[in-house]
Amino acid sequence: QVQLVESGGGLVQAGGSLRLSCQASGRTFSNYAMGWFRRAPGKEREFVSGISRSGLSTFYADSVKGRFTISRDNAKNTVYLQMNSLKPEDTAVYSCVADYFGGIRIRKGECDYWGQGTQVTVSS
Repeated sequence: QVQLVESGGGLVQAGGSLRLSCQASGRTFSNYAMGWFRRAPGKEREFVSGISRSGLSTFYADSVKGRFTISRDNAKNTVYLQMNSLKPEDTAVYSCVADYFGGIRIRKGECDYWGQGTQVTVSS
């Protein structure tokens, strides 16, 4: 089992920045591709970003490309999501995911493990 705990959410004004963190425990972190999803009130869950096991490959949803950056520190068992130029439509609960195979499975949300999420609220 892999346990995922997110932190770093909060309330920010439009145009501001937040950095989310996801601390993993339980199994070898570097064996898992990681990613972020979000769910806004009344909307479907949405893929945000993914990163390969090594961190060399990253991918993003079009809605956040150029504003969000995903990264990981395998020595700290942590994945990050730096969110800049935030918009009110970015308001959602952001959840961290881990998957042994990664790639398309991350994009499709077919992930082995999910965190509980952290709330991000962007005011206009």
